[in-house]
Amino acid sequence: MNEKNRATLLADQLAVGYSKHPVVKNVNLRLTAGELLVLIGTNGSGKSTILKTMAGLIKPISGDIEILGAPVGSLPKRVAYLPQHPISTHTLPLRVRDVVAMGRFAHLGLFKNPSAADKKIVDDSMRSTGIDTESDDPIRDLSGGQQQRTHLAQALARQAEIMLLDEPTAGLDINGRKLVADLIAEQRSRGVTVVLATHELKDAESANTVMLLAQRVVSIGPPETALGDEYLRECFGFTQPH
Repeated sequence: MNEKNRATLLADQLAVGYSKHPVVKNVNLRLTAGELLVLIGTNGSGKSTILKTMAGLIKPISGDIEILGAPVGSLPKRVAYLPQHPISTHTLPLRVRDVVAMGRFAHLGLFKNPSAADKKIVDDSMRSTGIDTESDDPIRDLSGGQQQRTHLAQALARQAEIMLLDEPTAGLDINGRKLVADLIAEQRSRGVTVVLATHELKDAESANTVMLLAQRVVSIGPPETALGDEYLRECFGFTQPH
């Protein structure tokens, strides 16, 4: 099989949730290298639950899911996950650089010191998100938008083949939102598969596949069909302006 067409993420009749109580059922997906899947829905629709399952943080309730041909959670070097509310240890004097460097931990293990190449990856990741000028600042002193850029740089520093991004534009202004869109496009051009959770319809414009969620799969497909007016009314109570 052509490497480009090989599945990077597969889900078959997947049900996700907590304590055996499904939040979303009947999730069926096949993604390949460089593709973008956008999960859209309101808070509580199941977006974050799907991403956490893909990241291996919670177990599927039923069905099958694999990433890069392996069980979820088994390839930490190859999968980067940006949660909706990243944990920043504000009680510790962590600098921006320290937080971004955590993105290399999966490659280094517990005892290996970062190499010059690792440090360059950290520097490049900070530069990519525009947080390099604050590299030595304590993260607790940053604005919400600056903290979000820091955590996005941490995800980039993983240099993963799969990126799972939960509301990455939260707290960002219009320039920050454009930055995220450009970074996603750049990652996709490198063959990275991106799964993006959002409540913004605009974020789906360049997606290969959109999954509209409301504690169930309302629609799935390319943006022009998955975001049809009848589906949007069902989820949000409005339609797209024409």
